[in-house]
Amino acid sequence: MGKSSQSRIGCSLLRAGAAFVALSVLIRPLAAAPEDEVRATFDSFVAAQNGHDAKAVEGLLLASPNFLWITRGTPVWGVDAAMKRFATLYQGTWRLDPEADSLKVIMLGDGVAQLYVPIMFTIGPSGQSAQPTRFLMNQVVVKTATGWKISSILPIPAPTQ
Repeated sequence: MGKSSQSRIGCSLLRAGAAFVALSVLIRPLAAAPEDEVRATFDSFVAAQNGHDAKAVEGLLLASPNFLWITRGTPVWGVDAAMKRFATLYQGTWRLDPEADSLKVIMLGDGVAQLYVPIMFTIGPSGQSAQPTRFLMNQVVVKTATGWKISSILPIPAPTQ
């Protein structure tokens, strides 16, 4: 093999390597960061809650007897119990309005995140006027084979601002 053939092959390999590096740099931002995936899961949760879409809400909760939701100081264990409670709440006014600019996602490890966001709940039984109540929402979200799932919902009542 002559010197010019080696030079052409070397240049071709160098160009191919540079193209691969450039392509990998361009593609990397297209993959969502875990924090963005957790935010998207929460956004879907809020939309499903506000739409009183029980099936969509259930699909976002971790299908485990260890799923935990604290509501009005009472622990609700398991998705089935949570969905029964949501069904009752959906009969009246039930709306979530998170302060999106204050939402924080803290990665606790690979595949586990804590989400925090101040949120206004507007809650009222059917036929009664709804009352807005501010909470500091905390959720633990875990990565599963089917995506991010909410494993706990821990709203803490907060003073209105």
